[in-house]
Amino acid sequence: MITNIFPGAGNGQARAAVFMSGTGTNAEALFRYHAGHPECRFVPALIVTDAPEHSRARELAAAWNIPLVEHDIRAFYAARGETAISLVSERRRAIRSEWTEALRELVLPWKIDFGVLAGFVPLCNITADLPCLNVHPGDLTVETDGRRILAGLHFKPVETAILAGHPALRSSVILAQPFEGSGEAEMDSGPVLGVSRPMPVELCGESPEALAAIQAGRSRAPYRDRLREVAAHNLERLKLCGDHVVFPRVADDFAAGRFGLDGGRLCFREAGQWRPVRTVEYGEDGRRLLS
Repeated sequence: MITNIFPGAGNGQARAAVFMSGTGTNAEALFRYHAGHPECRFVPALIVTDAPEHSRARELAAAWNIPLVEHDIRAFYAARGETAISLVSERRRAIRSEWTEALRELVLPWKIDFGVLAGFVPLCNITADLPCLNVHPGDLTVETDGRRILAGLHFKPVETAILAGHPALRSSVILAQPFEGSGEAEMDSGPVLGVSRPMPVELCGESPEALAAIQAGRSRAPYRDRLREVAAHNLERLKLCGDHVVFPRVADDFAAGRFGLDGGRLCFREAGQWRPVRTVEYGEDGRRLLS
């Protein structure tokens, strides 16, 4: 029995809330795609930011004429006597739950159908209230012994792929799972709805052996070494030809109700029929079902 993950918004457009914390380049890619595709099945109905003073949320909201909700997480913690927002203590975790509840109340009046996590930093359980899509800088279909080896935050997926000798990188879009507090791997555990086309790795003149030696000699983060420079170079390339391509196209197909689950297996609806897939590969010129 196939269950449609998101049945869509009937004959209209699904209302998407775009959550962002920083520069908003993935958010801009979504807005450009929507503006350039009249048949697009989602509409960016709201921008939500946890960092109003440091992100570009206000700028983007004004430029694209999209309503803005600001919910400053650092100010929220500071008002409760905490100078840091990490989840290392029971009190800070309790404050995060309180902050999330307030976020729910702010988003509720806008009648949002689904969320898009476009570089949204705070771990929170808004994904338990709305289906939310998240883009990830690694191919989450790659597994070893059932474990997604390119999971993780920031530079980790790209560095792992480079050190493992992968010739190419992909971005993945997943259905984000509710955060229960067990760590970053939990956040990368949802169904992989789509991946970008392979982008060849550039080692920037370094050898795999030299980069592996740098990794072996690391002691304590933050790392400011050549491996990090090579990873940052590839991460920026992947954002442009990976994230910005696959993210809006998956959001469009998601809003159209094309994704389903048969037990734990992903299915994609094409030409009125459900087809079992491993994931869907997206490029500028279309999609390809991967089995």
